[in-house]
Amino acid sequence: MVEEWRRKFKEIALSAIDKKATFGSDIDLSKFIDKIEINKSINEDIEERALEVGIELSKEKSGTYFQLDHSVLISKVASNIRGLEILPIDDALLKYDWLKSYYWKTLSVDQDKYTAIAELKQNKGYFIRTAPGVKISQPIQACLFIDTQGLLQAPHNIIIAEEDSELNIITGCTISSRVKSALHVGITEFYIKKNATVIFTMIHNWGEDVYVRPRTGAIIEEGGIFISNYISLKPVRDIQTYPTAYLVGNNAKAKFNSIIYASKDSIIDLGNRIILMSEGSSGESIFKVVATGRSKVYNRGQIIGQNKATKGHLECRGLILCPTASIVAIPELIAEHSETELSHEAAIGKLQEEQLHYLMSRGIAPEEAIGILVKGFLDPGLPGLPEILKSEIRRRIFEIK
Repeated sequence: MVEEWRRKFKEIALSAIDKKATFGSDIDLSKFIDKIEINKSINEDIEERALEVGIELSKEKSGTYFQLDHSVLISKVASNIRGLEILPIDDALLKYDWLKSYYWKTLSVDQDKYTAIAELKQNKGYFIRTAPGVKISQPIQACLFIDTQGLLQAPHNIIIAEEDSELNIITGCTISSRVKSALHVGITEFYIKKNATVIFTMIHNWGEDVYVRPRTGAIIEEGGIFISNYISLKPVRDIQTYPTAYLVGNNAKAKFNSIIYASKDSIIDLGNRIILMSEGSSGESIFKVVATGRSKVYNRGQIIGQNKATKGHLECRGLILCPTASIVAIPELIAEHSETELSHEAAIGKLQEEQLHYLMSRGIAPEEAIGILVKGFLDPGLPGLPEILKSEIRRRIFEIK
């Protein structure tokens, strides 16, 4: 039975179940299933695939959430960690009546057919919260894993960093080696309170016939900092996402970093919107992409300056290795106050021949020389990441062939 407070969301969602998204290709939702085998467990293949997206299930972490299809297999906090909660969202909503006021606050349930299906078919998702003043230095890990062919996975996540707290979350999304096609629709809502910091790093490793439609919203209060890192290095059928950060407090900050290696027939449509609502708030979006094969990449960015002493910057740097690949940069700056300062910069092109010739003159084979330049281009100078994670990302970039 649906609780009364949820009923209104489901009714609104039903009205939007055929509503196409503003961006990206339209997906036929009826092709995917939401009925699955239950009582699954973690096997060696799942452990290995999770490790590829930075999730170490065999090691003790400050906190871990692991969802396999629609089942939560791990949701725990290390015994030595205080002031951190990790719960399946359904349990959290039962535990905290106040959490209902956060549900669908940063996003509209009728934004498009994907938000609608996420509400109608919602299967778990995580709730992560730090208590006021608590700083969790060791990364928390969260993994949304698909293990069923043709599955529609639609979790709803809520993350709350209370005042003066700090959170560092690594989330890995991937599929088992035997899954070829699936649809992942993830809803994630962030609430970063006064002077709190959240660093959220996504490492995705989907399949060549997997569709991905995440929907994300963040509200950042006074002095709060939100850093979102998105890394995708393997082929995928079609990704489209466009998170929005609302900087509602003075001197709040938001930064989006994306590192993309697009190959084969991948369609990658990424972007973000930063709304500088309060005085002194600032936002930045840095997008680095290498495109090869027949891949198509879109980088959309929008910054809206609505108050004085606000600053925003969009940057897209693209490298095309193949004449059948394409990159489109679509920056949009909107100044709604005379004292806002907004800028954008974009550069898309091929490898620098001088650098290539220099390496080849040193006896390095052409293919190897190209690889060195590509890896140097993608090298993650991501702020706020633990050095061990930076090293892991560099290792994965160096595995690109």
